[in-house]
Amino acid sequence: MTINIYFIENSFVFNAKHLNSPQISGSEKTLINIVNELAKNSNFKVTVFNNTSEEVIINNVSWFSLKSVKNHNEPDILIAMSDANLLSLFSSKKKYLWSHSVQTVEKFIRKKQLFAFLKNKPKVILESNYHFNKRSLFTAPFGKEILKLAPDTDFINTKINHNFIPKKNAIFPTRPDRNLNFLLNCWKSIYEKSPDSRLFINPPYNLSNDEIKTGIFLRNKVIKGKLINDLINSKVVLLPGHKGEVFCLAAEEARELCIPIVTMGYGSLSERVEHLKTGYIANSKKDFIKFAIDILNDDNIYLSFKKNLLTRRGNRKYSNVVSDLIKILNI
Repeated sequence: MTINIYFIENSFVFNAKHLNSPQISGSEKTLINIVNELAKNSNFKVTVFNNTSEEVIINNVSWFSLKSVKNHNEPDILIAMSDANLLSLFSSKKKYLWSHSVQTVEKFIRKKQLFAFLKNKPKVILESNYHFNKRSLFTAPFGKEILKLAPDTDFINTKINHNFIPKKNAIFPTRPDRNLNFLLNCWKSIYEKSPDSRLFINPPYNLSNDEIKTGIFLRNKVIKGKLINDLINSKVVLLPGHKGEVFCLAAEEARELCIPIVTMGYGSLSERVEHLKTGYIANSKKDFIKFAIDILNDDNIYLSFKKNLLTRRGNRKYSNVVSDLIKILNI
């Protein structure tokens, strides 16, 4: 018996063709990878409703416009991304809300989620222990589960030169609102001790002349292959973390490419890094600066982390994520 699984989301115009596009962020990547992997199982018929500009079948997944929901039958399982109100667009005996953010009680009420929860009774899917602990009983009254993510196959399949030592490049491969200001403030001290180092950050950001003089460069946010190349040519990833970071796919991608990470552990970043094994979790700004300098200036420290990271490559793929999702869905 075929099980019909519908995913529904309402962000911007995209479908699976855009997986490698620079416009795609972590939540959209996750959706595409999940449905592609699910559809490999012949027992599942997988459909996505969103703002796709074309109704198309890709990798056995049907992509439909939200405008066409009235033309489709009730699914066996309905999974809404981020917004519980989307669950009201279909009747289904099993409904889930996949959350991509920290949902405070105030935000829960302001976003008019309460009525949708009471009407649809969804179980909430969360992405980390931090995310799980931040989701209160009031904002997940019908239960909650953790589903940890994975990097794209392209990151897993990238060949890594075990002995390669990149130039003294540091990279911040996430959104500027994820504590970039903290990093830029730290970089002044890092650059003093490592003046031949360079820091690459993501747009949008307007670099000042003083920042340019201290070796800070704005990356071109282009296709995924360019991101992979930028990462493997970096000696360290500098990610302070942020309270809104519920998984940080950027950190998981860096880990898969064997680049050590320095973080303050904010949000879920303490779950992405094993202190002294795959990077450093700093307890203070002073430590964050010191740890960054240590990796940039000491090849032995870098290679020690790289050796540990190499042993952890490929330990979580989307086949594992989907296997865990099937258990959550109880199918």
